[in-house]
Amino acid sequence: MKTKNACMLILTAFIWGTAFVAQSVGMDYLGPFTFNGVRNLIGGVALLPCIAFLGRGNRGNAPGSRKDLIVGGVCCGVLLFAASSLQQIGLVYTTAGKSGFITAFYIVIVPVLGIFLRQKVGWKIWTAVGIALVGLYFLCITEGFSVNMGDFYVFLCALLFSLHILVIDHFAPRVDGVKMSCIQFFVCGLISLIPMFALETPTISGLLAGWFPLFYAGVLSCGVGYTLQIVGQKNVNPTVASLLLSLESCFSVLAGWIILGERLSVREGMGCVLMFAAIILAQLPEKKKEE
Repeated sequence: MKTKNACMLILTAFIWGTAFVAQSVGMDYLGPFTFNGVRNLIGGVALLPCIAFLGRGNRGNAPGSRKDLIVGGVCCGVLLFAASSLQQIGLVYTTAGKSGFITAFYIVIVPVLGIFLRQKVGWKIWTAVGIALVGLYFLCITEGFSVNMGDFYVFLCALLFSLHILVIDHFAPRVDGVKMSCIQFFVCGLISLIPMFALETPTISGLLAGWFPLFYAGVLSCGVGYTLQIVGQKNVNPTVASLLLSLESCFSVLAGWIILGERLSVREGMGCVLMFAAIILAQLPEKKKEE
């Protein structure tokens, strides 16, 4: 079961990494809040037929209470909106490479926050976190590193994504993951409508011009990706889950190399190797001590 869940999280990272191209293209036609709002609403709508289909065979067997489902979905939706918004604002003041590196700091923040939640993290996982952090530095940072206001916004984004992972870890074993994911998207999408109409001027022509990036990011990145994250995190240590999800950076670089023909430098290749090495280390079984 653990291997199956790990594969789900790796597939999630793959979808998010390859969806980076669609998100970049979509921003040519739409503002950030418009794009995030519409893509999340598309993701929620895309899950409705799936929920109806799965519900036929699971009537009367739905895990958890309705209260846990609603609370978990709303909390995840609010955190997803806040994190993605801060990341988008931070990108105005900092580079994409630094943003990717700082966002991935959740691989360190998650185990640190886990200490306060009495979640044990062994030396092997901490070692994997350190190796992954070095790999991310090689992968994302290509220029001199300095801190500005944009970096601070992105760091807050990483903190919120860490909380998002921990909230999922708390609710996922108790509720239907697909339903909670659906609620998450509708909450995030509806909240995004407020700054969308207040700060941007969405147009029908812009939505039509960016229909394919919206569809790709909404159905795959949101509908499939975040749902796989929620389902895959069941019975998986949140620190290990954050490591697996951080492979998004590797997949985005590799996708740009393979699909768009972007040049993969030696430094970036070394970063990918270190990232994959960290994931393999984190997945190695530990010897359980008899109590």
